[in-house]
Amino acid sequence: MLSDDPNNVRAFAALAEIVRRRAAETGPDGDPLTAPQDDAERQRAADLAVWSLGEELAGNPRAWYPLIEVARLSVRDDHEGTLRRLTTAAERDPSGTALVEALSLLREAGKPVDALGIGVGHWRPREHDPAVARQLVLAAVEADRPLDAKQYLANLDLYPDQASVRELREELAHVVAQAQQAMPGT
Repeated sequence: MLSDDPNNVRAFAALAEIVRRRAAETGPDGDPLTAPQDDAERQRAADLAVWSLGEELAGNPRAWYPLIEVARLSVRDDHEGTLRRLTTAAERDPSGTALVEALSLLREAGKPVDALGIGVGHWRPREHDPAVARQLVLAAVEADRPLDAKQYLANLDLYPDQASVRELREELAHVVAQAQQAMPGT
């Protein structure tokens, strides 16, 4: 399934679980006698196995989801590599789904400024999933940039199906208003 669609989230998760389990139960040579001994070693072996799987699948020029998963594994230890992977993922996905995932991952890691950098450079408000706007507004608020958040909210005006973004616009307008009230001079 992953050779046909390298971005099949369910198939990737299922295969990753198999790879994780196998890596935790056996050593690098496939021998159970050389299996990792403690929980930290088992977790590291499992993560490395998923990393290898993600790198292998990311070789497909259509693959963006494996890049997101490898970035998730590297977000704490390899800042530049993480940003490079997320940028590539965003560039490979015309729908904006990869961009939503990338921004969410960076926000969860406490890096809203990095999320803004990738988001601003890749968001196409007319074409992308409106969930990108949510991630950008929230990242701007988290980065103490309420005026930027207000601009990202205004960019939703470019989305062709205005009826479908009405609730999102109201939700984000409330978030932006609260952020502006919390910042002196805005």
